[in-house]
Amino acid sequence: MEKEYLFAVLIIAAVIVVGTVSLVLLNSWQTPNTYGSPTLYTYHITHTYPHDTAAFTEGLVFDNGQLYESTGGYGTSSLRRINLENGTVQQEFLLPNQYYGEGLTVVNGSLVQLTWQNKIGFIYDKETFGLLGNFSYTTEGWGLTYDGRSLIMSDGSSNLYFLNPTTYQRVGQVSVHDGNTPVTNINELEYVKGDVYANIWLQQKIAIINPQTGTVKGWIDLTGLYQSNDPNAVLNGIAYDQKTDRLFITGKDWPSLYQITITLKT
Repeated sequence: MEKEYLFAVLIIAAVIVVGTVSLVLLNSWQTPNTYGSPTLYTYHITHTYPHDTAAFTEGLVFDNGQLYESTGGYGTSSLRRINLENGTVQQEFLLPNQYYGEGLTVVNGSLVQLTWQNKIGFIYDKETFGLLGNFSYTTEGWGLTYDGRSLIMSDGSSNLYFLNPTTYQRVGQVSVHDGNTPVTNINELEYVKGDVYANIWLQQKIAIINPQTGTVKGWIDLTGLYQSNDPNAVLNGIAYDQKTDRLFITGKDWPSLYQITITLKT
């Protein structure tokens, strides 16, 4: 009887050990997808379009078949509607000389544009470019995008700020990180399939960010997309066409705007 009891105890113990080991192995297989390093991507150019070499690109957005661009510089900042195919400016609003244009996005029938150090944003009618209003914020203005619920804004730090699209008041923020390392110099933004794509100032790569957690899910290495001797001609400008799943990339004073596809880096 004692032997039978001992045998039963050993069987139960073995089942527990096997179950524990299986759970550990299962978790170890799941860990890279949940907590592992960001996925690395590269790119292929699928189409090249002309881009104005006098456009110091700070914001870029594609909406309902139209490409809009915000350019920077004191005395040269503008809001533009661009012909994608030939790069010509179809419509333009010049900002007063004291304002430096920055991030740009579309919210329903409006265009929303940030300024750099003026701490003021402008709201325009999307069709006429008529000024509808303005709003203020406490940080610098760098990048801007819209996820359908909130405006998402960057200021060159490691933070993303969430603004109410009606009141323009801050309703939240998240710190962006790659593992335990903060990601700073977050610049132009674009909302793509639930993620935020972000240019990193002075770097030839784009961060793919989970906007809920701030975790960098991936990096798109854009090394070699365009080479320039001008240190200011940096990668900056991401636009996404939701209807046709096209991703557009350009930079400050670049001669071209590129449609690219991203693939896993091997």
